[in-house]
Amino acid sequence: MSLLQQSRKIVIACVLILVLTLTTACGGSNATQANRVSNPPAVGRNITYGELERGNTPTGQSFGNWVVQTSKGLITDAYVRDNNKLGIVISSQVSPNDVRLLTKSLLEGFRRNFPNQDLKVLVYAPDKKLILTAQYDVQTNQVQYT
Repeated sequence: MSLLQQSRKIVIACVLILVLTLTTACGGSNATQANRVSNPPAVGRNITYGELERGNTPTGQSFGNWVVQTSKGLITDAYVRDNNKLGIVISSQVSPNDVRLLTKSLLEGFRRNFPNQDLKVLVYAPDKKLILTAQYDVQTNQVQYT
């Protein structure tokens, strides 16, 4: 890999971390808290299949959409389940060395939007095979990568 390509990937990872950190830090927590308290919607006339793919709650749906839109092509798909599990599919633009850094920044944003609970981030390769799991324990404030 050339120095230019490696530098480009590092810059992209840093920009994503900055965007995730600033955007989630500036978001209002009152609306997020109000949405989280509500029960997950039942599948019915008002919910399309596409909405279920990104989240099974309105807040999860919004966060899943936001992750894909702000990733600038680094993440091709995302879903949030029960406001404590985030699954992402990375694109082939993400180098293996950048996966953990990307996961760490996503976990930080996820914690800000869904505070005071244990969280899990599942990272899938472009072929949809699980490559990394990060589990955040709110009591110990520790992250375990497997």
